[in-house]
Amino acid sequence: QVQLQESGGGSVQAGGSMRLSCSASKYAYRANCVGWFRRLPGKEREGVMVIEPGTDKTDFADSVKGRFTISQERAKSTVYLEMNSLKPEDSGMYYCAATRPRLSCEVVAGIRALDWAQFFETWGQGIQVTVSS
Repeated sequence: QVQLQESGGGSVQAGGSMRLSCSASKYAYRANCVGWFRRLPGKEREGVMVIEPGTDKTDFADSVKGRFTISQERAKSTVYLEMNSLKPEDSGMYYCAATRPRLSCEVVAGIRALDWAQFFETWGQGIQVTVSS
């Protein structure tokens, strides 16, 4: 049973925008923290942004500060990642993930984005984002 499903990826030119969607099952959406991660070519998986569905609190990795935004639509159990001013180095696989029900997004506060993944137990299959120069 798929609990998280990403959509909206594809190709865009540098400087462009793209919105990714993460549709969550009711169970997964009860998680205290839902996040977006990415794996860029030749690099480790890293956290991008997170949001607490219950409070709308968010956190972000420094690499996307000012360019990416995370939001949610509770009625649809969906989390979005709005990506602006995209760069070729943003190209890679993007994943949606959710923590165990009792973990809030506070667990990633102040730690490296490379270390966020350890707190997330439910993952989507991922979606490709390609930014051309």
